[in-house]
Amino acid sequence: MTKYQSYTINTIHKIPQVQQYLSEAQQFKLKVVAHVLPFKVNNYVIDQLIDWSKVPNDPIYQLTFPQEEMLSEADFEKMAIVLQQSPKDKVLIQAVANDIRNRLNPHPAGQKEHNIPLFEGEKLSGIQHKYRETLLFFPNHGQTCHAYCTFCFRWPQFVGMEGMKFASKEIEVLLKYLQQHPLVSDVLFTGGDPMIMSALKLRYYIEPLLDSGLPQVQNIRIGSKVLGFWPYKFLSDSDALDTLALFKSVTDSGKHLAFMAHFSHPKELETEAAQAAIAKVRSTGAEIRSQSPIMRGVNDDVDTWAKMWTLQVKLGCIPYYMFIARDTGAQDYFAVPLVEALEIFQAAYRKVSGIARSVRGPVMSTFYGKIMVMGCPIINGQKVMALQFLQGRNPEWAGEIFFAIYDPEAIWLDELRPAFGAAHFFFEQHEPSFL
Repeated sequence: MTKYQSYTINTIHKIPQVQQYLSEAQQFKLKVVAHVLPFKVNNYVIDQLIDWSKVPNDPIYQLTFPQEEMLSEADFEKMAIVLQQSPKDKVLIQAVANDIRNRLNPHPAGQKEHNIPLFEGEKLSGIQHKYRETLLFFPNHGQTCHAYCTFCFRWPQFVGMEGMKFASKEIEVLLKYLQQHPLVSDVLFTGGDPMIMSALKLRYYIEPLLDSGLPQVQNIRIGSKVLGFWPYKFLSDSDALDTLALFKSVTDSGKHLAFMAHFSHPKELETEAAQAAIAKVRSTGAEIRSQSPIMRGVNDDVDTWAKMWTLQVKLGCIPYYMFIARDTGAQDYFAVPLVEALEIFQAAYRKVSGIARSVRGPVMSTFYGKIMVMGCPIINGQKVMALQFLQGRNPEWAGEIFFAIYDPEAIWLDELRPAFGAAHFFFEQHEPSFL
């Protein structure tokens, strides 16, 4: 099986396993949620990753198929009534969906308001510059995915709402911006998924960086789920060899190519295709770093993470981050409290060897920066939560440690309060950006 076949809400009825394993009521509930949150899945995920005998509790099924509880009861009922009473009224369905979407914090952590730079009098909608050394670029041709994750914090990229999408095909603007920001050492191609693009289109965006004569750009990163959801991109797709050749041209040029792979469960690493694709990517000189949020019902247990990190190391990948699912979309459905996530992380960390302990977590990508929960020590008789900035909008914050009142229920930074009687966290009283 190497021919790609994808399914959306309009073609879900063509999936044999859906008809076999899901009742009509379950299929309707799926469609209700999928009219609000994006749904797309492919034959590799369906046939090789999901254990349909365990549906709906199978972790990859939870990862790719929307569930009723991902919407509030009121919002689910509102959309269900519209689909039952006016199934052909696309304008009404879209209006109801957009109303719900706008209440799901579609662009968390200041992405639209604070991450998009102003350059020569214009906002660059396809660029985000949150951290001084790292620039995110959203190639116009890479703003979809081989399959959608139900937790994805970039879900607004896929729902067709006006003004919600980040995208650019202006590589010349990127180069001019980099020329005027000599401290940028890393360019991260993101999406969507850049690996949805053909090798020809990917080359259109990457080669100008290699030919630009910008010595400060040392690291090219590609954020992608392709190794987990469509490894045939590197094995049997028509441009597989061209894609690998492009990767090798990056490393041959002296640039470091970091493939930022998203693996959410060991199952994604266990197939022959995935392991062969990982080997192909590594053969180009690229380095594969792995990351995923911890999510209820998908990977919220110690053995899953320990197994995943161990297998990643065996295959030559570098465990990088355990994230906390961002405060957008179906966050409440997947949410694991920070303290519980820390306990899972620490227990899994203790079960792996030293070379798997490159991983950091649990980490929140907040408005202020990447913040890691370090531990829950007792200081002067008070149990607190110790947190550390790994990255900050203000570069001076990186490495800073601060303390919050112990809260075993909190799932995000904005639910925490400063410890030791402080009125504010230190970062709330200072200019947050370097721009």
